[in-house]
Amino acid sequence: MEKRIELEKRGRNPAEITEFVLDNCRSTNIVGLTDEFVALKSLSLINVGLTSLKGFPVLPNLRKLELSDNRISGGLNFLLSSPKLTHLNLSGNKIKDLETLQPLKEFQNLKNLDLFNNEATEMDNYREKVFGLIPSLRYLDGIITSPRKEKKT
Repeated sequence: MEKRIELEKRGRNPAEITEFVLDNCRSTNIVGLTDEFVALKSLSLINVGLTSLKGFPVLPNLRKLELSDNRISGGLNFLLSSPKLTHLNLSGNKIKDLETLQPLKEFQNLKNLDLFNNEATEMDNYREKVFGLIPSLRYLDGIITSPRKEKKT
């Protein structure tokens, strides 16, 4: 992963990079991606082989994170250092239950979550439970939530 990061930087200052695509670079954990990438808004780590998010950097401006087709089964709390996250794709991972998703309730801006092809999608009332856990969520697995009754203030 470290070599791929150097290649993708193309000599640019990490603090100026807003989008990074590291798809298919093989690594079981995050290596070489550091807190220097403060301007990063979009990060793609599709089919990397990640088993853990330990070491995920502080990315204060990250909005879109693609983590599909890895082997992630937990550790979503490591993403909390990216509070502006609006889109998170975790499809094709090893997420088994609602408890694993608990850290995501902290994201106040998360609008779009994809959990397709995870064991968790097979639980009873899956959609209702996930929408209940993450109030800001509007799309789950590409499908919009049913309209909610707005509270009058």
